[in-house]
Amino acid sequence: MSAGPSAASGSTAGALRHVLSHLVTPLLMCIGMGLAYLGAFHAPEPHELRVDVVGSGASAQVLAQTLQDKGDGGLSVRTVADRAGAVDHLRTQQSYGAYVPGGSPELIVAGASSDTTATVVQKVFTEVAAGQGEPLRVTDVAPTADGDPTGQGIFFLLVAVSIGSYASVAVIGGAGAVLALRIRAALALGTSLVVSLIGVAFAGPVFGLVDHGLGGLWAMAWLYSAGILLIGVGLHTFLKRWTTLGVMFLFVMLNFTSSGGIFRPELQPGFFGSLHAFWNGAGFVEGVRSHVYFGGYALGGHVLVLALWFVAGLVVVGVAGLAEARRRREAAARAHAVEAAARSAAGAEEEMEEAVGV
Repeated sequence: MSAGPSAASGSTAGALRHVLSHLVTPLLMCIGMGLAYLGAFHAPEPHELRVDVVGSGASAQVLAQTLQDKGDGGLSVRTVADRAGAVDHLRTQQSYGAYVPGGSPELIVAGASSDTTATVVQKVFTEVAAGQGEPLRVTDVAPTADGDPTGQGIFFLLVAVSIGSYASVAVIGGAGAVLALRIRAALALGTSLVVSLIGVAFAGPVFGLVDHGLGGLWAMAWLYSAGILLIGVGLHTFLKRWTTLGVMFLFVMLNFTSSGGIFRPELQPGFFGSLHAFWNGAGFVEGVRSHVYFGGYALGGHVLVLALWFVAGLVVVGVAGLAEARRRREAAARAHAVEAAARSAAGAEEEMEEAVGV
């Protein structure tokens, strides 16, 4: 006999419900990506962006105060006694532009800190110089490598390393679900090594994003990738098919937007600016910038951020291991109970047969 129309209809309805339930994940990704990227990048505006005016006289003080007032909270303008002090502030990322007034006004920037920030600062002081009837000369005291003229190559390197890391989580967590957690964790560490080496190849010989410091870049790339993979593999124990959405939320939606790779936190809404202080993507981007372009200034803090995320990954894997061990014990207890019940039923049946025989 062939299945009737109602059976076929029921089968179609069940398949449709199955498809619709799985469509929830990409739709949530769409909403999350839109909220994160548009929320972080759609209207960059400076707030408390630190710039210096070089000079100690009354005219420098007046110019600084005028810019501070006109900026309406967008700029934090200070005076610096001399050009050397202003350059030191730029090279230690204590400021993002220094204006030297005079007959031939000069703007000093550190392009490697952020190309978009330097552009904003240049726009401000080009107007100042134009008001004085003079052209503005721009000096970059921390230019980027020739292979990364916009200074955003490090951000796109972050994207590549991140995708290689969180995409591998789905493979290790899904296809490797039958493996012991310690083997999955070892696979995560091994995969992070491969991903970091690919990242170094992109940064150095392939695209020339940096022209020195590849060893330190590799170390930070491995630490960053290993943290993502360990956290993702550990979370898979709890989230199952929602793991992809979870790691995208952590390491794409919140991570790329707060990394400072496109806009520094001084140009972003406060939420993303606050994440920049401790999120792992910001630790990688700022760590590489510090290592390659700023002589290692504040590098320890950025590496500490990456190390703490790595430790968090170890903790998540440890908690997942405890949860899986508990599940195995509970499954074994249930199996033992079923077996005991079966033996008890079999014993009762034998006793009844004996009684009937008697």
